[in-house]
Amino acid sequence: MKEFVFIFRNSTTPADAPSPEQMQQVITDWMNWFGSLAAQDKLANNGNRLSVSSAKTVKPDNIVSDGPYTEIKEFIQGYIIVKTTDINEAVELAKGCPILKEGGNVEVRAVTTPDDQS
Repeated sequence: MKEFVFIFRNSTTPADAPSPEQMQQVITDWMNWFGSLAAQDKLANNGNRLSVSSAKTVKPDNIVSDGPYTEIKEFIQGYIIVKTTDINEAVELAKGCPILKEGGNVEVRAVTTPDDQS
């Protein structure tokens, strides 16, 4: 089995904030999806959400800016690590991610080791 990182990106703004009922549905959808991955023994690491407000970007020459690449329209919300036989299976799992219903996307990246040449 190989490990793949799912990087969750979204462009939600405060104006797009869901109602409490919508938020409860979003949470339920995510919990169901995570439960499905765990039940299939595909969840290698349940990752974490990543802060948008408490973030800095460090660039060459000791330049530090606020936030994660504020010049882009989407930001990384979090990640998990799954284990599958290949990237095609990982992509199929990513297709069920609830962030896709919210207008976001999932970047699927293989986790490599020093011996891996991919």
